[in-house]
Amino acid sequence: MNTKFDVIILGGGSGGLAVAERAVSYGQSVAVIDGSALGGTCVNRGCVPKKVMWYAANLAHAAHDASEYGIKTHISGMDWSRLVAGRQQYVTDINHYWANYVKELGITHIQGYATLKSHTEVAVGDQIYHAKHIVLATGSRPIVPPVPGAELGITSDGFFELNHCPKKVAMIGAGYIGIELTGILQAFGAQVTVIGLEARPLELFDEGLSTVLAETLTQQGVELRLGFMVTALSQQDSGIRVSSKDGQHLDGFDAVIWAVGRRPNTDNLGLAEIGITPLRSGVIETDLYQNTVVPNIYAVGDIAGRSPLTPVAVAAGRRLADRLFGGQANAKIDYDLIPTVVFAHPPIGCIGLNETQAKALDTVVTVYETAFTPMRYALNKKGNRTWMKLICAGETEKVVGLHVMGEGADEMLQGFAVAIKMGATKADFDRTIPIHPSSAEEFVTLKRPDRVYYPKINR
Repeated sequence: MNTKFDVIILGGGSGGLAVAERAVSYGQSVAVIDGSALGGTCVNRGCVPKKVMWYAANLAHAAHDASEYGIKTHISGMDWSRLVAGRQQYVTDINHYWANYVKELGITHIQGYATLKSHTEVAVGDQIYHAKHIVLATGSRPIVPPVPGAELGITSDGFFELNHCPKKVAMIGAGYIGIELTGILQAFGAQVTVIGLEARPLELFDEGLSTVLAETLTQQGVELRLGFMVTALSQQDSGIRVSSKDGQHLDGFDAVIWAVGRRPNTDNLGLAEIGITPLRSGVIETDLYQNTVVPNIYAVGDIAGRSPLTPVAVAAGRRLADRLFGGQANAKIDYDLIPTVVFAHPPIGCIGLNETQAKALDTVVTVYETAFTPMRYALNKKGNRTWMKLICAGETEKVVGLHVMGEGADEMLQGFAVAIKMGATKADFDRTIPIHPSSAEEFVTLKRPDRVYYPKINR
């Protein structure tokens, strides 16, 4: 068995596989070490199975709305087992694709978990492997806070192991994972309470977006208990109790889901032995070229701590291989203007600065905002409103931020992201002929700004 390679990658997720695929295209010998099915969190316990569930939830919403369009439907319930079986088969098919594709490319897949022995050596069990370059791409895992009774809750990993839809759920965490899972469960008939220490849902997003999201969740029947510091879970006769620091108790839950963030998988890699000290968060610091402090050792994806998104990990991995093996000495990912989507119900999309960030710019800032009921709900008595915000900077009104929540937000954002990345201005948007009738056309027909901010003199 070969034990010497040009590059060894620890982790068979999105970032690691991106490095491997690109490195092989440059004629390098590559090994990927991972003890789980290839594809990483995204394929196995993240983006892919989540999106399948999201589509199912959308269909549930559509079925409920159909009668007001004159379509006769009868919903007698849902077959959770069938949904899960189909979802898992879809994931398995992707696993098989990667296993076969890696083999076809000539990449060696080593089943197991690696420990660093030096800047050119890793161990898997008793076997030592050697490489000129080592890439760390081990991803991240859900955080479970160290509070009494924490084991009574499950994480997003546990969500994908549920064999039925719980009736009453406490979703602890109002970030993107918590909001996404809340929308799915609520659509399937669960009664969801979102519990968060933060003051508003999606606290790191634009404040206006958070406000509209909170209103939408409440309209959908989700209870919001924010500013609530969870200190314990306990089993009661009525179900699981969630207790707070100030003595409040929320009772009767048959499922509690921890959605309070993720931590990089850097605990058992042998980093200290080779001179790498992660931050307290577990993140491995790198420069913009993915270099760690140790020569020939690199980190990509969630463990590098920048924009923990699958496409970011893929792009970073490809650029790294281009630089190391493709003769592109300056190849690196551009972390500016990365579009982001939260698959809520309805979906949320944003790119660039939020309004608070834009106000700090040393130039005039104009903000355009609108909200309306999309045609999707023309005949429905209760429908989710669409909300949009366009943030522009300078005399040319360069678009520096775009935020949207509503039907189709996930799909429309990609096209606008290209334009904004190219430096589009409000005038460019205005010159674009709108597609009518659509929600996206509102972004190119906005007229007068809602707010204008001027730079502070001698700030």
